Amino acid sequence: QVQLVESGGGSVQAGGSLRLSCTTSGNTACMAWFRQAPGKEREGVAGISIDGTSDYEDSVKGRFTISRDTDRKVLYLQMNSLKPEDTAMYYCAAKNSFLCEHWSEYHYWGQGTQVTVSS
Repeated sequence: QVQLVESGGGSVQAGGSLRLSCTTSGNTACMAWFRQAPGKEREGVAGISIDGTSDYEDSVKGRFTISRDTDRKVLYLQMNSLKPEDTAMYYCAAKNSFLCEHWSEYHYWGQGTQVTVSS
């Protein structure tokens, strides 16, 4: 069992930046950030393998950067040029298999952290 705890959410104006962190109890093959906006399905935002290979959802490419520190067991999401449509609850997730962009296979989840972007 892997425990995940997110932090770093908050409110910011459009164009601003936030960095999310996720502390994990163990390293897994893949870790990822998901988000869920009110009335919408949860979607994969970015994933990263234990060797550092990353994948991004198209709408965040060039604005978000995912990274992980395997020694400290922390996952990060640097979010720049934030837009109101980025407003959502953001979740950290992990799985023991590779192909990190296979979003439906994640089975460890954090409790979420809220990100609100105002125009």
